Amino acid sequence: MTQTVLILGGSGKIGSHAAEAFWNAGWQVRHFNRKTDDMTQAAMGADVIVNGLNPPNYENWAVNIPAITQQIIAAAKASGATVIIPGNIYNFGNQPGELNENTAHRPNTVKGRIRVEMEAAYRAAGVQTIILRAGNFIDPRGNGDAMSLMLLREVKSGKVTAMADPDTMQTYAYVPDWARAAQMLADKRADLPTFADIPFPGHAFTTTQLRDVLAQATGRALKISRFPWWLMTMLSPVWNLAKELREMRYLFEMPHTIGGNLFAQLLPDFKPTPMDQVMQAGLPENVNPDQPVRTGQKPIVA
Repeated sequence: MTQTVLILGGSGKIGSHAAEAFWNAGWQVRHFNRKTDDMTQAAMGADVIVNGLNPPNYENWAVNIPAITQQIIAAAKASGATVIIPGNIYNFGNQPGELNENTAHRPNTVKGRIRVEMEAAYRAAGVQTIILRAGNFIDPRGNGDAMSLMLLREVKSGKVTAMADPDTMQTYAYVPDWARAAQMLADKRADLPTFADIPFPGHAFTTTQLRDVLAQATGRALKISRFPWWLMTMLSPVWNLAKELREMRYLFEMPHTIGGNLFAQLLPDFKPTPMDQVMQAGLPENVNPDQPVRTGQKPIVA
């Protein structure tokens, strides 16, 4: 029997790759149009809802995130669908080292507290929810991801940008891999608890390691430059994204990995994209923002 997934935010990096992953696995893919559709009506008959909605540039999270959350909970309750959410590590606050499902949630930012409250709302609602928790996203389509916006923002000029000490270990999630994992967990949802918090280990590397791999791949001598945090400070009063990035500066300075024991137990056959390939995906010559997403239906709508 064919299963149906409702994709929220189909033009974004999560929604577009999730649509492809579910379609490739034989699911019927349905897209939510937030301009014309009622979410609860759109969810009727869906087995799974993938939440790819996220206010751009952290716009008014304190209002928008709870509003989106309540919409999705209502849709899930009415349809009986399982909700899959791309979790992040904001919840943990400043806790260097390995982060996993047993790490205490100690948010030290406004956005971290909003995410903790969001997840608590899903848990309290009793709808089946899968949090697939990941680090910085890397999208081979360059869809506003960490690689294109930050690390490789000046790579055409021969520079790789370090957000902090270039030898600080950071965790990254290759979005096509995250989407495949989300689909595989959807297939196993009957065996999962009502609220499943599953860390996605992804790949961990430093900016220095990234620079070395890219230099070898391109045959170019690449330098490491520092991100202009001073400029974010100056622009914060007039540019919301600069203000929000400053709040998350600690995260780039915090060495961390994401533990993969639970993930490996649940998906022992999952094979991630090789790390060197993930690192090179953000090179301008490899980014194809117009790459079609195979859904077997009409073009994706947001």
